Amino acid sequence: MAKGMREIKRQIKSVQNTRQITKAMEMVAAAKLRRAQEKAEAARPYSEKLKEVVESIATGTRGIKHPMLESRPVKKTAYLVITSDRGLAGGYNSNILRLVTATIAERHKSNDEFTLFIIGRKGRDYFTRRGYPIAETVTELSDTPAFADIKSIAHKAVEGFELSQFDELYVCYNRFVNALTQIPEVDQLLPMVKPEAASTAQAASYEYEPSPESVLEVLLPRYAETLIYGALLNGKASELGAKMTAMGAATKNASKMINDLTLTYNRARQAAITQEITEIVAGANAQV
Repeated sequence: MAKGMREIKRQIKSVQNTRQITKAMEMVAAAKLRRAQEKAEAARPYSEKLKEVVESIATGTRGIKHPMLESRPVKKTAYLVITSDRGLAGGYNSNILRLVTATIAERHKSNDEFTLFIIGRKGRDYFTRRGYPIAETVTELSDTPAFADIKSIAHKAVEGFELSQFDELYVCYNRFVNALTQIPEVDQLLPMVKPEAASTAQAASYEYEPSPESVLEVLLPRYAETLIYGALLNGKASELGAKMTAMGAATKNASKMINDLTLTYNRARQAAITQEITEIVAGANAQV
């Protein structure tokens, strides 16, 4: 019985140590989540202004054309998948990887019909094990990544579409709703849907030098890369929210386990005391 009680005490101590770790990880994730949300908010004005200018050119200039605005027969598709480098984030990675795998299985019959651009070690390892074609990967990003960290992969993805290496580009990420909810999405990035003409009252007036076509030629690839960066920031916020939720749940489960083990220990201790008292009384009666 004493040996069993020692094992229970050792287990209680082990779970208490685990609870300290998960609680600390929950607090760290909560602090990082706030910074990630602030970074995403700070990047939004630039993205919105760039979108406004692009839409102004695309809708306000007659006969303007650009490969990134025009659909063509789809022979090959590219997917840019955003995952994390580490686990302990609940279903953050498994949800988006499951959705991408199902989308590929539904749309394509062979590996020649698609290629992948992967951000995050989890996604890279997952698709490498399954033999999927991977064009480019980026790993070991910080929790508050800069655009320079993914500029190379974003540029290659956009340039690949412009050079007709593939005919569609989708960005796959977890859209952040709140710390409890992250929605996996597969959104078409290229070709861009040409916006409808804005109303005269809402449209801003711009002058372009040397020409609207030349400005659009520069802005459209940059805008597409900005959208990829925005999806990455959204994904990072989702990752940290999922991690905070997962660690919070782990802390609660550890507390419940400690309570159950403490109850078991107290019962075992009470049983041991009762047994000792019974043996003492029995020994006293035997001497009478």
